Amino acid sequence: MPDAASAPAARRAAIGAAEFDRDTAVVRRAPGVYDIDLSAGWTIINAVNGGYLLAVLGRALADALPHPDPFTISAHYLTASRPGPAVVRTDVVRTGRTLSSGQASLFQYDADGQEVERIRVLASYGDLDALPDDVRTTAEPPAIPPMEQCFGPQDGPAPVPGSSAITDRLMLKLDPATLGWALGSPSGKGEMRAWFGLADGRDADPLSLLLAVDALPPTAFEIGLKGWVPTVELTVHVRCRPAPGPLRVSVTTRNLAGGFLEEDAEVWDSADRLVAQSRQLARVRLG
Repeated sequence: MPDAASAPAARRAAIGAAEFDRDTAVVRRAPGVYDIDLSAGWTIINAVNGGYLLAVLGRALADALPHPDPFTISAHYLTASRPGPAVVRTDVVRTGRTLSSGQASLFQYDADGQEVERIRVLASYGDLDALPDDVRTTAEPPAIPPMEQCFGPQDGPAPVPGSSAITDRLMLKLDPATLGWALGSPSGKGEMRAWFGLADGRDADPLSLLLAVDALPPTAFEIGLKGWVPTVELTVHVRCRPAPGPLRVSVTTRNLAGGFLEEDAEVWDSADRLVAQSRQLARVRLG
């Protein structure tokens, strides 16, 4: 990553990059301190998407740490982020031969000019290309119909409820079995499945997996609830570098209690490999 002296060159380079890379690009102001302009293109209603924010901090940590790839990253969302200028501050906690650990926080200023922490993460990074090929698993890819039999926001006569700017950045095709909420007949099951990619055709990589786990409509919609479902905490495990091609994402909720639910996500690549897993805790409105 460039330092402050080369920040204009970095911004010029980002203009020609894929949309996701451009909008998550951070500019190093000083060691461990990065500037970014959070894009309004990744908002849900008026809030910046949590997966996009996680990718922003993930990119800063990839520069700050000696290893390139997130293996595990846990985020606590403290206050809602908004489009516009932000600062990411990183701290190297430990470095080792195969893993390094760090923490990062994203800050913005409120109307009174006071700095407000929006999100704080703790992560361990390594090199996915150095992992052994041995895989022993009972996990199976989600059963999703072929992409041409699935539906996205552009397939409806009107915008999908809860959709917003982020839908224009994504290639999202939802399994019809998890689309009852969009037709006024939610199934009552906490399930959401979809084909996933970036709208400009950019192939997935470890950082975009941090977005993929938080990009589908909330499972609360299929339970019959409406409205914003803000993330409280999100942990992502990146298991391997994804193969080119669309991803399949499956998200399930087994327990909604006291106004909170969990969402467990699996992300599978075109080679039928489980490339990422996550769990998040989110708040819901019951009224």
